[in-house]
Amino acid sequence: MLRRLCSVVLAFFAMAAAAAERDPLVLRGEIDGGDHQSYREVPFTVPSGTARITVAFDYDGREDKTTIDLGLLGPDGFRGWSGGNKREFTVSAYDATPSYLPGALPAGEWRLLLGIPNIRADASASYTAEVRFTPVGAEERLPGSLQPVLGEEARWYRGDLHMHSAHSDASCNSQGGERVPCPLFLTLQTAAAQGLDFVALTDHNTVSHLHDIRGLQPYFDRLLLIPGMEVTTFQGHANVFGLQAPLDFRVGDTVPDWNALLREAQARDLLLSVNHPVRPSDERCMGCGWTPSGGTDWSRIAAVEAVNGADAGTPMSGIPFWHAQLDAGHRLTGVGGSDNHDAGLTQSQFGRSRIGAPVTAVHAALLSQQAILDGIRAGRVFVDVDGSRDRVLDLVARYRANEVAMGGMLALPAGAEADFELRLAGVADARVEVIVDGEIAPLLADPVVSDTGQPLRWRWRSDGGRHWLRVDVRDADGRLLLVGNPVYVNF
Repeated sequence: MLRRLCSVVLAFFAMAAAAAERDPLVLRGEIDGGDHQSYREVPFTVPSGTARITVAFDYDGREDKTTIDLGLLGPDGFRGWSGGNKREFTVSAYDATPSYLPGALPAGEWRLLLGIPNIRADASASYTAEVRFTPVGAEERLPGSLQPVLGEEARWYRGDLHMHSAHSDASCNSQGGERVPCPLFLTLQTAAAQGLDFVALTDHNTVSHLHDIRGLQPYFDRLLLIPGMEVTTFQGHANVFGLQAPLDFRVGDTVPDWNALLREAQARDLLLSVNHPVRPSDERCMGCGWTPSGGTDWSRIAAVEAVNGADAGTPMSGIPFWHAQLDAGHRLTGVGGSDNHDAGLTQSQFGRSRIGAPVTAVHAALLSQQAILDGIRAGRVFVDVDGSRDRVLDLVARYRANEVAMGGMLALPAGAEADFELRLAGVADARVEVIVDGEIAPLLADPVVSDTGQPLRWRWRSDGGRHWLRVDVRDADGRLLLVGNPVYVNF
């Protein structure tokens, strides 16, 4: 018969909310022929202050046709049943592995529910369950098994950092042609068809899409799904990336001002990007422009949405706003996002929007959430306005033995000259603009790209002051194609 627990290894839990993921609890047990076609419960204790339970389960005896199915019971009853189709599952207040139910995780006795549809009369088998507890206050510190790595190569990865679904205000045509809330699956299918490597799902002021993401990521095993939220306030909008629990958006009410929200986001290590900063903040688009009443602590912000949908080259472009912050001494990565509200093509008063236009291209060590967000923080990023699959912009600067890429800082004394090298792809016959402190500088003898296989080079002399240099690329008609990020000098 079932020996409930042959051994139980318990960890002593730190109760502080700031603690990292607690050591796992390991449950081991055995079954034998007397357990054939029966159910057994394996109890374990969930400590107070738990935000996520993650269970990895395995057993031996499969060669003798032994089968153990798996489920979960909480203090309040049934929380899921995956049978024999999953060896690992997770549950939290906001998401759960398909087969399991998200919801509150009360402290106390929980039970693994084991079903044994088959074990031969003369057989025995051992099982092991590793149970991990993520504490409240550390929700973003997911167990490694819940952090997918979809690419092992250091390269440019292309993605869309701003999109919406039925979890907020996106709509699309139903099978019958009616406008209905647009399922997230359709948005992701479109993103995959566009050849994107990653997307950030940024529904307004909610994390209800976390549950969908948990179920959809295994299917989209070539498209990294980054959970996000568009913090939508009366004084501006911003995307936060990587969150696993809500962020209070009620600026001017429960949240005193934007700086209080920024402190909370930074404490949780969430990357924050200001969205469409020069949109109107009136009845056309209430709260869409960036107008914080208490000022902005830019040291807690990583990025600015320089291109939103099709606004490049229009009065709604975020590029001049971004330039103003760079001039003020803030190192902010310029990014782009489609702000799509339809799995197809969105038409709004601010222009057309399709998924993957623009693309934000990030040079990252891996295709993982952490690596992509680290790449954005580092600033080795360019925006492909049209969302092509092959255009590339990469700028490096050298002084003596020091070399930095976009996002890096070069110390350059007065009178010293730095060598700049620009590598491009996919933009033959286009025109390069070198921008120094917001102004186009005549540093190239011939700014027309005739051969993208050959890098463009120039020298720039420092006056010892603080400066930033970056590159735009335009087509023959002057339309913006690529937006590069700065190399910083003496910041």
